[in-house]
Amino acid sequence: MPLGAVLQKISIERCHHGLSPFLQDEPQPTLVVLCKKLCCSTIMKTEFWNWSDVRVFLAVFREGSTLAASRKLGVAQPTVARRIDELEHQTGLILFERDTRGFKPTAQAHSLVQFAEILEKASESFAAKARELSKPKPIRITSPGYFSDQTMDLFTEFAAFQPEIAIQFVHSVGVLNLLEGEADIAFRVAMSDPDENLIGRKIGTEHFALYGTQNYADKFGLPRSSNEFHGHRFVTLMREDVPDILYQWIVSHVSPDQIINTFSDLEMLHASIKAGMGLGLIHARWADTDDAFVRCFDNISDLSRPVMMLIGPEAYRRPEVKAFTKFFAPRYAAIFSDQSS
Repeated sequence: MPLGAVLQKISIERCHHGLSPFLQDEPQPTLVVLCKKLCCSTIMKTEFWNWSDVRVFLAVFREGSTLAASRKLGVAQPTVARRIDELEHQTGLILFERDTRGFKPTAQAHSLVQFAEILEKASESFAAKARELSKPKPIRITSPGYFSDQTMDLFTEFAAFQPEIAIQFVHSVGVLNLLEGEADIAFRVAMSDPDENLIGRKIGTEHFALYGTQNYADKFGLPRSSNEFHGHRFVTLMREDVPDILYQWIVSHVSPDQIINTFSDLEMLHASIKAGMGLGLIHARWADTDDAFVRCFDNISDLSRPVMMLIGPEAYRRPEVKAFTKFFAPRYAAIFSDQSS
């Protein structure tokens, strides 16, 4: 179509953003407008616009002017006015009537404000949840026995170094499932290879020895080696969720009638030894700190096992768990070297 015919088909109407062309059936005065978009309302953007613009919209709606809104938001007044213009451009709506008294919301603005407030609440909930998730969670640590005073001193030192990180101790003789989140970190004497899905680090070696009490020694004496077990009484530990390596060692070295009791609870085992009921195998470092126990002979080398610090993969993604691991492991290893906790 010739340019003159096109120009005769175009008339110019003014909208709130400027000039907008509409096709007319009757010829109108000729006028040429050069622009990429003929009007903001000719094309409606379908993508979601900036939440910041909606936030500014709510501030102006509530405060009644761009000046008051700028003070509320802590931004410059021209920025507020520009963001309102941009939001109106994107929606193709007139949201405020401008006059000397400020910005008066239109009916369209009143229709939209409830949805803007939904976005506002969602944004606040998102921010609150993000803050909650970013806060350090308590680190749940499990161990089959008790920690020595030196080990507990390390926990105290870490608490002073990272006071915002709490430590929760989950005592369990049985093996808790780190992969299912029953605990975050486990200190274990590795009787077998740990699960390959766990993050593990050897931090020492656990030794075991045979112990009795002075009361037992006064009645029956104490064996000086495994060759002198004849005539002695023994107590053992057996649980389905605990490796039976210690139980099997006793069984392989004494006759069945010498085992006077088998416990499923570690504290009961220790109590029975302290009561003088019989001899039993105990973690050497822990037993050597308790004056009630009397060692029979040296550590049993066949029972020595690595002490592992094992961490669940989900727990290891948490910054507080990584911080604890970095702090604790080298200090523990330096203190105990080739010994147990």
